[in-house]
Amino acid sequence: MTDRDQQLYSLRPRIPSIIEEQATTAAERFQNRTLRPILKLQHDLLMALFRHYLHKRKGGYYDLPTSRRRAYVAHCLQKDQRLRQLMCGTIIGHFTTEEWLAYVDQEAELRRRLITMLIERIWDGMGESSSAS
Repeated sequence: MTDRDQQLYSLRPRIPSIIEEQATTAAERFQNRTLRPILKLQHDLLMALFRHYLHKRKGGYYDLPTSRRRAYVAHCLQKDQRLRQLMCGTIIGHFTTEEWLAYVDQEAELRRRLITMLIERIWDGMGESSSAS
């Protein structure tokens, strides 16, 4: 393990609610071991990036009724390629080389999982839970 790998691992928060034994697929294990801790680590930056994105788009999000805001977040992350690449790059930049190689092997599935997790994190971070919809 390189010094960079050790430093990256030491930065990641521990998430005690994740039970490794319950992960049934390699994608699920990667999600729990790598994506979740990095998303938690990068939460404040991800929220700042999304708020800046909303500000640049003149705040259309805030004009929407609460029932449509979740769809707006999903639409932005699924359709705006620049935003999606920025958000994914913010996470991928914290991968070790080994994790990057695992990610590339299952890129489509892991990117789908990553986008889904980003949508949830941003939705929750904007102060609106899933029960609000």
